Amino acid sequence: MPVYAAIACNLDADILLAALPLLEDEKVQAVEWSFDTLYKVRDIPPWFDALLHEFGNAGRLVGHGVFFSLFSGKWLPEQQEWLDHLKRLSGVFRFDHITEHFGFMTGSDFHAGAPISLPFTRATLAIGHDRLRRIQAACECPVGLENLAFSYSLDEVKKHGDFLNQLIEPVNGFIILDLHNLYCQAHNFALDAEVLLQLYPLDRVREIHISGGSWEDSPLLPGRQVRRDTHDDSVPDEVFQLLEYAIGICPNLKFVVLEQLGTGLKTDASRRQFQRDFNTMNAVIRRKEKIGAQPVNLFLPEKHVPFGKPAEDDSLYRQQLQLSEILENAGSYSEARQLLAASELAHSAWETEKWAPYMLETAMRIAQKWKTGFQ
Repeated sequence: MPVYAAIACNLDADILLAALPLLEDEKVQAVEWSFDTLYKVRDIPPWFDALLHEFGNAGRLVGHGVFFSLFSGKWLPEQQEWLDHLKRLSGVFRFDHITEHFGFMTGSDFHAGAPISLPFTRATLAIGHDRLRRIQAACECPVGLENLAFSYSLDEVKKHGDFLNQLIEPVNGFIILDLHNLYCQAHNFALDAEVLLQLYPLDRVREIHISGGSWEDSPLLPGRQVRRDTHDDSVPDEVFQLLEYAIGICPNLKFVVLEQLGTGLKTDASRRQFQRDFNTMNAVIRRKEKIGAQPVNLFLPEKHVPFGKPAEDDSLYRQQLQLSEILENAGSYSEARQLLAASELAHSAWETEKWAPYMLETAMRIAQKWKTGFQ
């Protein structure tokens, strides 16, 4: 089975300027579209519509969700609106598959915040199963989840791959293996990235993401740097090395996607670097793909399982609201610790007492940056 070299191509002038030479040279074999980021756009421009149809009709358009907030403890009206929107789009465009982020969204409204992790429990597993079934029923194609770049503790990092596997199994789902996210986890918790990779169900990987990010110093621990998945810089060599390794051990891989936000593509130099990163990615794919090998799993939806009332957990929802409030508004790490200790999250499945100080600090930065929406 061929592995397609793709780009995350959204309705963003800087992304499109960077991608245009690659599209003109017909190097781009597939496109990933974050279909729910156009909530402020009433009509898709005809030329972008034509681009999506061209790749969709070839079976090379994949949809990537941002705002569904898969694990919200309460079923929200905005989630039903999101599903209705997906169903309409799936009747217009031919998606090869649909994916979403792991976690729940912090933020003041449904289109604000950033995906944050949560406890791996029976309650969250049940909510995840319910939501994935609903996504699959709306799009009627394979459904997958992306691994997170952020974790609070080493235990959480080590359990993430297994929990993802449990989540997607009932819908015959797949994983987007984001290698920069994995690189972040490996650096932030002093792990070998190739060893960490083995903790994921690699036979469930259908799509790989590569991207760049940034470094942040920790005021709590001088000299300590936290790797952030900010998508605003070029792809590190270490991520390309991970790609070389991962392609050979993911038997159902179909797409490798280069991602970068338009905020990191404002200059001619950054756009040329984006094009070089794509060419490097494509060269790795061509060297490592196994031509003629057939996928073991097509991740097609199995028999539809009827679902009734959405799964909810009032306690989890209250805790999520409390955590969002703390992360978005605490003025310091020590204040956040005090507020957590006085909240329902204390001595709970969240295990806040085990959270690495520099990662709690990072969670505050993420939540406070994005609480009013993408900037």
